[in-house]
Amino acid sequence: MNTTFAEGQENPIIIAKTCGCKERKNRQKVTYAFSDYFHNLCMDKKYIIQAEIETCEKLLKYTKNLSERVTIEKEIAELKAALDLIP
Repeated sequence: MNTTFAEGQENPIIIAKTCGCKERKNRQKVTYAFSDYFHNLCMDKKYIIQAEIETCEKLLKYTKNLSERVTIEKEIAELKAALDLIP
């Protein structure tokens, strides 16, 4: 079972979902879907990465599967590293 979480209750900016083969931990990943709001056209990279981190952290709270938890924690670490590189 894949875990899905949408940031915010009313108008989510980003929807995060874990997907992939659970038997092979290297094959799992976090995917994102962006809402179709007009203001998404003017979001900068830093804002998008911050929103992805927040959504992953919320997704982590609702994840019960250990392999999904590891995948999400790895994704958060990679996003935070990428965020540090943006001026």
